[in-house]
Amino acid sequence: MTKQDVINQVSEKTGVDPLLTRSVIESFFTVVKESLVEGEPIYIRTFGSFILKQRAQKTARNISQNTAVTIPTQIIPSFKPGSEFTNQVRAQPMPAKIKK
Repeated sequence: MTKQDVINQVSEKTGVDPLLTRSVIESFFTVVKESLVEGEPIYIRTFGSFILKQRAQKTARNISQNTAVTIPTQIIPSFKPGSEFTNQVRAQPMPAKIKK
């Protein structure tokens, strides 16, 4: 499902103009990005949380030169689904083919 598909479905379900729906969804994405950049997590009850996670420093190997490479600590955005959302997904049977 693409962003346009989401916009179309939300517009149909709410009866709101697709242009206004696009603006609202884009604004939501902007708020999420700005909040995470500032280090502020977002908690949406029954849906999930947009949080920051820290990946530890690790050592990798450059196999073409056979040398060790240190990958520094990184902070990445992450989504953690809420328990109600997770249980709702788990209750559904696995589709025969998962779309990618």
